[in-house]
Amino acid sequence: MNGKRLKMLREEKGLTQKDLAEKLSLTPKAISFYELGSREPSGDALIRMAHILGTTTDYLLGNSTTKEADQKVGRGVRIPVLGRVVAGIPIEAVEEILDYEEITPELAATGEFFALQVKGDSMLPKLEEGDVVIVKKQADVETGDIAIVLVNGDEATIKQVKKVTGGIMLYGFNPDVYEPHFYSNQQIEELPVRILGKVIESRRSW
Repeated sequence: MNGKRLKMLREEKGLTQKDLAEKLSLTPKAISFYELGSREPSGDALIRMAHILGTTTDYLLGNSTTKEADQKVGRGVRIPVLGRVVAGIPIEAVEEILDYEEITPELAATGEFFALQVKGDSMLPKLEEGDVVIVKKQADVETGDIAIVLVNGDEATIKQVKKVTGGIMLYGFNPDVYEPHFYSNQQIEELPVRILGKVIESRRSW
């Protein structure tokens, strides 16, 4: 990762480290590490970063001098925005298509994706009601990731997942609204509690 190029493009877009981190569902510290060159982003994060900044992964990696992404190469891939998911107390997930969002062909090639619309305020300030999150389908996530989690088999919630001894904890960023919930390994199997995917990006309409 060419940290100087990342910083330059971010500033050209008028984004702070916090702004870019929120769009990527990362921490501002991670962006700082990337710009300092002390840490490398994952492949998914690199692709999404290039899309947000209007550049190419090769430019960010220092493998090309062409800064602007070629808009003629590859059309965006449309993914459905499914039934609203409450960012708070889990509610039934209604799998109806509300709209469509586009992701880059490069990102689409890395897996299967869908989008969900946020309702509620338990994930403030990172996720607001009406935001759309882009989700990569996967059955497991790393500690600290934001995930779409099904509880009781038919209820969906957006939460930060932390793996602990004997189970998992689900956190909201707004503790005044949503207290941390612990699910034991037994509850995970019996309820069940199932991870649908990892939130990799959030989008907000003004």
